Amino acid sequence: MVASGCLYGFAGGGLPPHVKTVAVLPFENETGSPELPLELQEALQSGLKSRLGLRDATEARANALVRGKITRYVVDEPVAFSANPSQATTARRRLRVQVDVEIVDQVTGKTLWARTGIQADGEYNDRGEALGRKQAIDRIVNDVIEGAQSQW
Repeated sequence: MVASGCLYGFAGGGLPPHVKTVAVLPFENETGSPELPLELQEALQSGLKSRLGLRDATEARANALVRGKITRYVVDEPVAFSANPSQATTARRRLRVQVDVEIVDQVTGKTLWARTGIQADGEYNDRGEALGRKQAIDRIVNDVIEGAQSQW
């Protein structure tokens, strides 16, 4: 994958006009979090559909493929906590997700957009890791969609 961003130029930005369908493939998972690939895949499918108007398709029928790798998942970094045990303040925690993502035009075979090392954080209260993970995934999806929409 290419760290610089895009390899394909567009006249008005965004995806080429022939890209109407997309397949989001399961991401390779180099972390110890088994739920992360499915959550990321579902969030990307939903975001690409609602924000870019792309329809889901099978890998064989899609105009474009989104694929990638989850390279890092760090949880339980303390953000804030109360030093006074009598206070009812809940500890805040942070997690970080890092991914490599590539969007490939299956019609032309060209990489439309690629980025390595996309990182996003999420914050959560004790025992609320799923909420923090959702925040981080939503930020990653936003970065991917903005990358696909941008003019290079």
